[in-house]
Amino acid sequence: MAFDSEAIRNIAVTGHGATGKTSVVEQLLAFGGGIPKAETVEGGKTVSDFTEEENARKISIHLSLSHLEWQERKINLLDTPGASDFAGELVAGLRAAETALVLVAADAGVQIGTIQTWRRLKARGLPRLVFVNKLDKEHADFAGVLSSLKENFQANFVPLTVPIGEGSGFKGVVDLVAGKAYLAPEAGRKSLAVDIPAELAEEMAGRRQALIEAAAEGDDKLMEKFFETETLSDEEIQRGLIGGLRTGKTVPVLCGSALQGSGILSLANALASICPSPLGRQEPLAVKEGGEAAAQPLDPKGPAACFVFKTSIDQFSGKLSFVKVVSGAIRSDTELVTARDGRKEKLNKIYTCQGKKLEDAEALVAGDVGILTKLPTAITNDTLLAPELELAFQPLDLPQPVHAVAINAVAKKDEDKLNQLLHRAAEEDLTFRIAYNQETKENVISGMGELHLDITLGKIRNQAKIEVETKTPRVAYRETIRGAGAAEYQHKKQTGGHGQYAKVVLEIKPLHRGQQFNFVNGIVGGRISKGYIPGVEKGVIEGMEAGILAGYPVVDLEATVVDGKEHPVDSSELAFKLAARGALREAMEKADPVLLEPIANLTVFVDNQYLGDVLSDLSSRRGRVLGQEQAGAIQVVKAQVPQAELLRYSIDLRSMTSGTASFEVEFDHYSPIAGKVAESVIAAAKAAKEAEKE
Repeated sequence: MAFDSEAIRNIAVTGHGATGKTSVVEQLLAFGGGIPKAETVEGGKTVSDFTEEENARKISIHLSLSHLEWQERKINLLDTPGASDFAGELVAGLRAAETALVLVAADAGVQIGTIQTWRRLKARGLPRLVFVNKLDKEHADFAGVLSSLKENFQANFVPLTVPIGEGSGFKGVVDLVAGKAYLAPEAGRKSLAVDIPAELAEEMAGRRQALIEAAAEGDDKLMEKFFETETLSDEEIQRGLIGGLRTGKTVPVLCGSALQGSGILSLANALASICPSPLGRQEPLAVKEGGEAAAQPLDPKGPAACFVFKTSIDQFSGKLSFVKVVSGAIRSDTELVTARDGRKEKLNKIYTCQGKKLEDAEALVAGDVGILTKLPTAITNDTLLAPELELAFQPLDLPQPVHAVAINAVAKKDEDKLNQLLHRAAEEDLTFRIAYNQETKENVISGMGELHLDITLGKIRNQAKIEVETKTPRVAYRETIRGAGAAEYQHKKQTGGHGQYAKVVLEIKPLHRGQQFNFVNGIVGGRISKGYIPGVEKGVIEGMEAGILAGYPVVDLEATVVDGKEHPVDSSELAFKLAARGALREAMEKADPVLLEPIANLTVFVDNQYLGDVLSDLSSRRGRVLGQEQAGAIQVVKAQVPQAELLRYSIDLRSMTSGTASFEVEFDHYSPIAGKVAESVIAAAKAAKEAEKE
């Protein structure tokens, strides 16, 4: 069945790890007829978790795409991982969706992953629903979860369904919109509607009235009617919920047990009936230098344009480009160009999919998501568009990697192959990065945590049979000066034929942090010919590449050549370059040289019970706490910490907080270090140089 843009619903399924996202998706697909029956995560046959790594670890690692048809709607489900190590997949899923379904476990309530996800949803302005799952679990507490949601997020959470019993006494849900109860179905059967139990009738009448009041707030005309009659029809309730969800005034809450298939009918109805279509959504455009932020409205009738929000490389199907169509429609014979470089891309086959199973599609219309195969040059973040269009969509707002290791192949013959595989992994996952550090002479890979890197390297080991070794990477320190200095240096070398001669007098002084370098030609009277001045500047720059304390690059320095001397025969640009290097070294020794270390901004999300341990640990890492924010049972700690103290922080924080905390980190500035810390860095640098000579 073909669906137009109005009939499409794109839902990102999100939440903390182990809240049952994959199980809910499985139940929705089975309920809508997308698959024959719902499988369990433990069985290893779910639609969403289909890779070897996911089945082995029983967790979601990759964003997966699936769909069902319900109430003449096509509901695309983007199942996202819950672990912070795979936050890049969450970002990609949210980019392709118009609504987020946030799962919360009834026995755990709001967790760190819930808070982090909510922050991303607010930043994107996405409408959201909550599904309280696992009501059949011991310690399930629907009222407690509802209270925790309100406390943490200060939003109007409105239950559309409420549980009949909890824990071992859980029997099903009451749908306040339909005015019916749905008992937990027997295995292999669907929930049947029954009358609300008599003992719950009064309570449910009160809850339905609260729902009507919340729906009225979503539409001004409905509010007027509610003031007059104090009630709304079912159709008006739905209209009010649609308005409240779109504007963020209302967060509908549903509940159930994915394991039992309970609450799924009401959830499917809500996704189809009150979630917004892609129409009206604005896709942000890349901001040109000096320009203002702009957005492209979703346009079913315009020229074709789509955004590549994910890339996957399949051993059978080759490269898969996951796209969201923003304008027009794309078909298998459509020819598009890449906004990045203007290259043409002739589309081959177009697919929708159920997890790993690709399904042929005649076309993808504006607002739909699907997969294009074997595009030779397209990569994640690319805009593919009709030749007559000139625009590019904003790239994914991805988090910065927080954990890094230096890596090399055990066998030297495997180095090239390893590099190829690492770069392929980086093409699939933009939060996984590989770079060669010229200063430390190391290949460094970085990602969102130890688990992230372990899984990526494990895949390479298993597929290519390459053994790798990793170690803590060296820190890229810097050197600078705190005072002024001057030196005169004469380079003189006599060989057969022409010799080498140059004399340079150099004055140096510090610049403000971040100004890097400035060279001034202060020569008067032609003491050094103009043709040799570039050689002096090159010599200073080369000398700055290896400082005098520990061999790290020198920054934030101004050098002025004030005098010198040349020889009519033996002088050359090379001679002046060597003289300038010598003059710089001697001048720096007089200018109070100091070592600089990189300082990072650190944000830690931690349960209250572990706050003291985290603060104490930050102090031991020479960290400076900038502030704390309370978010329910979660503390958000902001600090500045030397990068050298964070090289194993993802591992240590996991151990310190039983795996419940997470963090974000980004480089901020360089700061001077002295004393024993500087002495140990200098000693380590000298030892590394000696080791290289051996």
